[in-house]
Amino acid sequence: MADEIQIINEKYIGQLRDRVDRKLGENNGACEPLDLALRRERKPIENPRVVYQGEPGAYSEMAAIDFFGKDVKSEGLVHFEDTFRQLQDGSADYAVLPIENSSTGAIRQVYDLLAQYECYMVGETTVKVRHNLMVLPDADISDIKTVFSHEQGLFQCEQFLNYHPEWERVPQADTAGSARMVAELKDKSKAAICSSRAAEIYGLKIIEKEINTNTNNTTRFVVVSKKLELREGRDKICISFKTAHKAGALHEALTVFRIYGLNLVRLESRPIPEHNWEYMFFAEFTGDLTGPDMKTVVWALMCTVNDIRIFGNFKSNLD
Repeated sequence: MADEIQIINEKYIGQLRDRVDRKLGENNGACEPLDLALRRERKPIENPRVVYQGEPGAYSEMAAIDFFGKDVKSEGLVHFEDTFRQLQDGSADYAVLPIENSSTGAIRQVYDLLAQYECYMVGETTVKVRHNLMVLPDADISDIKTVFSHEQGLFQCEQFLNYHPEWERVPQADTAGSARMVAELKDKSKAAICSSRAAEIYGLKIIEKEINTNTNNTTRFVVVSKKLELREGRDKICISFKTAHKAGALHEALTVFRIYGLNLVRLESRPIPEHNWEYMFFAEFTGDLTGPDMKTVVWALMCTVNDIRIFGNFKSNLD
């Protein structure tokens, strides 16, 4: 049986290579999705305007500082979609957005917005999540009745919170906004879970440090732009594609990565709203869009999947 499977695989690979060679010949080496992305390339912007979701002191602001430097001109907005709208109308040059957490997985809203808006990933960074419980300066843990934080923050600190079942847990739009709310309410029964930076900004007292269950909890952020940028050191490519609703469709696409020796480092699926039980896939893999074999790779994928979109090429930064 193993020999039969090997023969089938080799036959399929040979047929796929022939199809790719034929497509490249018919199009004189052109590859529309890749060529279109490369035509939109721009140089990185100096002294950029950067937006993120949340209040000052949010982990997203910390990610912006980590990527662009401490003097970055950044602004927090209420909703994730607000950042995409500002990119589209030119009010901002970059958005810094959380895309996955090492404990709780993908940030689904961000993936859905990436699919909806015309944009590119130009960089990434990570921020170690250190959640702290904080209250007003004259309050103590015995005063607490209500705890505010982002829903992810509450979930990531669930083990600690379970020791205090009498506390009401109230999710908010972001962690730093929870700290600001506690400071504004001036109510000793209210507490927030967020970063130590937020405590400093809003004048709160930390009464329990690093209460998140997973002490290695890290959030990965992507830097998003309206235009493609090919920064030095780029080694990771992100694309999206859709597969036919049939058996083996995803396997065919993944075979392309094997054929061309590409390391697939992430694969995320999102449902397609207008088509029940069909999915869009976001794939990240090693490579350079300007590499000599990249048109061949993209054509190979186009022979196996539908609606390929290039989302960016950037330097991996998962420290």
